[in-house]
Amino acid sequence: MSQSLPATMKVIEISEAGGPEVLKPAERPVPQPGEGEVLIKVAAAGVNRPDCLQRQGSYPPPPGASDIPGLEIAGEVVALGAGVTEPKIGDRVCALVTGGGYAEYCAAPAPQCLPLPKGYSLEQAAALPETFFTVWVNVFDRSALKPGESFLVHGGTSGIGTTAIQLAKAFGCTVFATAGSPEKVKACEDLGADRAINYREEDFVEVVKEATGGKGVDVILDMVGGSYIPRDIKAMAPDGRLSFIAFLGGPKAEVNFAAVMMKRLTITGSTLRARPVAVKAALAEALKAKAWPLLEAGEIAPVMAASFPLAEAAKAHELMESSSHIGKIVLTLD
Repeated sequence: MSQSLPATMKVIEISEAGGPEVLKPAERPVPQPGEGEVLIKVAAAGVNRPDCLQRQGSYPPPPGASDIPGLEIAGEVVALGAGVTEPKIGDRVCALVTGGGYAEYCAAPAPQCLPLPKGYSLEQAAALPETFFTVWVNVFDRSALKPGESFLVHGGTSGIGTTAIQLAKAFGCTVFATAGSPEKVKACEDLGADRAINYREEDFVEVVKEATGGKGVDVILDMVGGSYIPRDIKAMAPDGRLSFIAFLGGPKAEVNFAAVMMKRLTITGSTLRARPVAVKAALAEALKAKAWPLLEAGEIAPVMAASFPLAEAAKAHELMESSSHIGKIVLTLD
């Protein structure tokens, strides 16, 4: 069941592994939604660090996923695969996908679609799925952050960071964030961080220890890794939880595990892209119940850094890799 659809669509391909310039406009057949999937006419697609890693050749799509980059989209449902009753044709949704987002049409598993929050544009909605799913699974699910606890996020002005600050604050936590300039520190505090730390001028370990009366923080979300790993362990409270989602500073460090044992720390991490639809479906339900009402009430909102037309995906990647932006970058389609 579908509207009449074109045979081909405009997409952005990765022509070879390399810099932003390897992103090239191309034409591809419009995908058909498989069993349990919907086809979405894409209005906007989020740009994320994993897209840049895929473009560089270091983060290949999982088996069966599209080789077109793009992990989150928003748009209108235009066709249903077998067995799908929700969402319906004509519904406006945002969705987490394993690839294929930089295109005019994209197939998505129906359970990974979320309704457009009331009052939101499709452009804003495209900035939600990847960061909200990632923060939810790592901070609230795996790390079990609870009201009244303290939380530290590194990269506070990234899409992940701006989302994590707002959600942790909305759920009654004391929030710390690291950032690399006075402007970014202010942005973190404007979003609700109790204390943002300029990592170029201050030691986050000392700051959080002082602010917590020597106890340390209960949960840390780290996308830096490298030299931050042993420092995270020093900054953590007894029974603290540390979750890794990326390693911008490298995946290796020398760690004294005696501190892990003495403080009863939990160290975890995850990637979401290759996990089964059932896992992502459960996360989507949790977000719909707990985060979507906050979005609709205006208590939290995605921070929009910039938008580019789909054809200018290379410029969007240049901005992402400059790390000069605050918040989310999206690509828009007519």
